[in-house]
Amino acid sequence: MKLLNKKSMSFLEAYLNNPSPTGYEWEGQKIWMDYLRSYVDHFITDTYGTAVGVINPNAQYKVVIEGHSDEISWYVNFITDKGLIYVVRNGGSDHQIAPSKWVNIHTKKGIVKGVFGWPAIHTRKSGKEETPKLNNIFVDVGAKDKKEVEKMGVHVGCVITYPDSFQIINKNKFVCRAIDNRVGGFMIAEVGRLIHENKVKLPFGLYITNAVQEEVGLHGAEMITNTLKPDVAIVTDVCHDTSTPMINQKEQGYIEMGKGPVVSYAPAVQNKLREQIIETANTKKIPFQRLASSRYTGTDTDAFAYSNGGVASALISLPLRYMHTTVEMVHQEDVINVISLIYETLQTIEPKKGFSYFD
Repeated sequence: MKLLNKKSMSFLEAYLNNPSPTGYEWEGQKIWMDYLRSYVDHFITDTYGTAVGVINPNAQYKVVIEGHSDEISWYVNFITDKGLIYVVRNGGSDHQIAPSKWVNIHTKKGIVKGVFGWPAIHTRKSGKEETPKLNNIFVDVGAKDKKEVEKMGVHVGCVITYPDSFQIINKNKFVCRAIDNRVGGFMIAEVGRLIHENKVKLPFGLYITNAVQEEVGLHGAEMITNTLKPDVAIVTDVCHDTSTPMINQKEQGYIEMGKGPVVSYAPAVQNKLREQIIETANTKKIPFQRLASSRYTGTDTDAFAYSNGGVASALISLPLRYMHTTVEMVHQEDVINVISLIYETLQTIEPKKGFSYFD
């Protein structure tokens, strides 16, 4: 079973490098659909941009594997008379990493380049320095005034993304912005490829779902689950690698990249489905870690689980360092093992048995 071949890696790089901010995911979805097209029977899309590749569409029993396609970004919120641009978040964008970052402002005239400016160290008072806050970070596009900014095509509501592109460091660490969670879309697409190439016959319909708007409230998953009405949903997202400095492991748990996929415990996670995933990992000798997510997972798992009268749902996460920065980092082996775990688990699902506690 060949994982992460040359074509896969080319797709991953193109998909990560393409900007897909929340609410503007369609160009990334086109890349994703073009890659998956050879491996599915047809696609379902909705009005907000969620895309679903379907295998065995005539089957009554429906299983979803899901990731989300959007990335955090900024909106232009205010343009000063001097031509400086103040922003508001689109998703959980981190104000502390913004100063000195390059940005792309997306306009109808094309990309306008800019930078998040910041006062030089020489001009700041030691011990009384301002820290980056949402109300003091600003974008400079090199314009002399507001009129020049507007002539470039920039206006309130334009979306702003970071241009940082895909890199591999130390042979097997993938680094990029927006690994959260386009790597999820990549991994479920790879599951679809493997099912097709290995001629796996599933006794159910498989709905490979790349949802939008997770970063602002799980909305894409909420919409598409009501369309698909699945019986089972296996969601993949990222979670925090907590082995780096300044993270309280007593609060966040201990997760380390390179040690395998992360299986979550939470009320939204259906226990029998989770245990079947763990049993599969043990049987197939796939390393895994465990995470207690308390009241909710904070992922699309929550949207699927509580829809349509209740959908048996589980979460398989990928350990990630430096979430919501431009240098998000994951381990190649973890990516491979998440793909393997989803692929192998799918082959254990029997529609006649289901996941009821009372049968």
